[in-house]
Amino acid sequence: MLGDLVRLRAVADYQFGRGAGDALFPSDATVEYSKNTGKPRHVEAGGALLASYRPNDGLFTLTIAGARRLLEGTGAPGYTVTILDDVVEAVEGGGNVFAKHVADAGEAIRPGDEVVVVNPGREVIAVGKALLTREEMLRFKTGAAVKVRRGRSRHR
Repeated sequence: MLGDLVRLRAVADYQFGRGAGDALFPSDATVEYSKNTGKPRHVEAGGALLASYRPNDGLFTLTIAGARRLLEGTGAPGYTVTILDDVVEAVEGGGNVFAKHVADAGEAIRPGDEVVVVNPGREVIAVGKALLTREEMLRFKTGAAVKVRRGRSRHR
């Protein structure tokens, strides 16, 4: 178990940057394993699901609780998308982020990356998958920029 937590922290460091593993997964985190394969599936702490481990690519999908821990512990500047205040309510309800509503985005973002959507005050609004690079998010005026998986109001 402890060996798996160390390995999962290393994956988080790779995916979100140095220090992300320690910020995301505290020492009291528990790992839930797949009954079929015996591989890690979910990581929880304090009664909250923090992240799910995807066996197909070996990376994580975040929950709102996990995104908050990541942001508090590291700031995760490379993987945040800041949206305009006008659309916060729609996005926290689970709506996708469109390029014209992106105020800023982390420089490391590539299509397919797991990202944290924040408001201008850096509060977590949603988590999802980037569909565009940072440059495209800021330049394009049409089209989806982030496919939202979980919005804050639906997963408190």
